[in-house]
Amino acid sequence: MDEDPGCLKAPDLKGHITVRVTTAFNMLLALPGVNVTAVEFIADRVVVDVRLRRRRLVCPHCGYSTRWRHNTQARPSTWRALDLGVWRVTIRAQLRRLACPDDGVVVEEVPFARHGARMTRDVDDLVAWLATKMDKTAITRLLRVNWRTVGVIIERVVADELDPDRLDGLYEIGIDEVSYRKQHHYLTIVADHRSGKVVWADEGKDTAAAKRFYDALGERRSTQLTAVSMDMGKAYPAVTAERAPQAVICWDPFHVAAMASRELDIVRRAHWNHLRETTDAATAKRFKGARWALLKRPEDLTDRQHDTLQALKRTGGAVWRGYQLKEALRAIFDEQLRYTDVGALLDRWCSWAQRSRLPGFVALARTIRERRDGILAAVRLGLANGRVEGLNNRVRLITRRGFGFHSASAVAALVMLSCGPINLTLPHER
Repeated sequence: MDEDPGCLKAPDLKGHITVRVTTAFNMLLALPGVNVTAVEFIADRVVVDVRLRRRRLVCPHCGYSTRWRHNTQARPSTWRALDLGVWRVTIRAQLRRLACPDDGVVVEEVPFARHGARMTRDVDDLVAWLATKMDKTAITRLLRVNWRTVGVIIERVVADELDPDRLDGLYEIGIDEVSYRKQHHYLTIVADHRSGKVVWADEGKDTAAAKRFYDALGERRSTQLTAVSMDMGKAYPAVTAERAPQAVICWDPFHVAAMASRELDIVRRAHWNHLRETTDAATAKRFKGARWALLKRPEDLTDRQHDTLQALKRTGGAVWRGYQLKEALRAIFDEQLRYTDVGALLDRWCSWAQRSRLPGFVALARTIRERRDGILAAVRLGLANGRVEGLNNRVRLITRRGFGFHSASAVAALVMLSCGPINLTLPHER
């Protein structure tokens, strides 16, 4: 018997069996809810025609189903599937349209792709997973997609897979802003201290952004909040006091210590400018290289930086006083210290700073005294240790990968995809 030209041979333990090309692609693609009807090889791609198995038409917006069709599309719809080696694979189907009571005349839903997508669900999930692990150049080269398309896919996957109940059961949260582009473009990030997950992200760092979060949270869930940690900006505490007055506002000690580092850097720059004006250029240049020796933790210093720090200690002066104040404040927030010890040490530090004759540290001491209760509340509740600090660092790394995105929504979606309550399943894991 002659072989059918539309058949392929597949290996078996007992020899070879003949398989139709449509059956082979049904097995290779494993698209749910459809049958492969034809396969065509053209140029650099494979076009696979499919037909839905179900007879009822389903609305992609509300799920309404009916047996009656309004009409059929004039042209078939196409989707990109996972590549087969060097070949691109295009799925093609002639879809029907239905008259939905709520959404009007719409094209029926397909089970293998999200609504409005031109990629199959497998491609969407693979791109989204790779976006959390790889850089821009690697993804675009490996999958042959545009970086803007990656942003659109991420938004689509997050909208579909993000846990709808992520804002339930929130009691202790942290609100922070992260820069995602130059020229002062920011995201507001809200994290759950108990789960360590980002639960909300949106554009801006002002009161409008904070109000959008509390609008999404709702009045009932806002009353459940017991503590909200944040930096010492003006926008977030004002909205929090208005929308969740029962919650304790906690000033993040990590940001308090960062303020001391900034004040030390101001002292360093002032001393460097003084050296430029009063001494030779070589001396000023050597001091300029002391920046990281002053700002890094002592245990992280290189041998050369340690020698630089010892030279500054021998010299003394304003720079060394500022360094001692910075390190002393950082040590106060060590996790091993008790809450009562932190309060006493903080008071002693403020007295020391006000006698330092460094205007920036005098002002910082005044600020700490004004916000003392909120700082101690953060220490008492444990809302400023490694988990949140590590989460903030991870978010900053993610936003650097998202610099190629031109919309805040795409960057926010990437943050939610990487740090939010989403569990992506790769095609081979289903």
